[in-house]
Amino acid sequence: MTLFIPLMLMVAACLEVGGDAVIRLGLRGSRPALVVFGMVLLALYGVAVNQVRWDFGRLLGVYVAVFAAVSVLAGRLVFGEHAPLSTWLGLALILTGGAVLQFGPR
Repeated sequence: MTLFIPLMLMVAACLEVGGDAVIRLGLRGSRPALVVFGMVLLALYGVAVNQVRWDFGRLLGVYVAVFAAVSVLAGRLVFGEHAPLSTWLGLALILTGGAVLQFGPR
């Protein structure tokens, strides 16, 4: 696996998490411009994730693991949320599933 693939998955996850976060801020602050900007970020996520030329199911399955990790970390680092142990356990299970999809037989 080249460096391009994990890099593109990380970029896609950051765009999706960022888009969701910006839309959240726009809706909570009644700021329609932020909602529109968040929508643009989500569209860019769709373009970025599809730069990886894998089967659709495998691509999004592995991507979900990356997205979950970025989401939990963004909640902690950006929004100051303190995730309970159950969240970290669930994240570990999701990452395990992503590894099975990535490294299992094809």
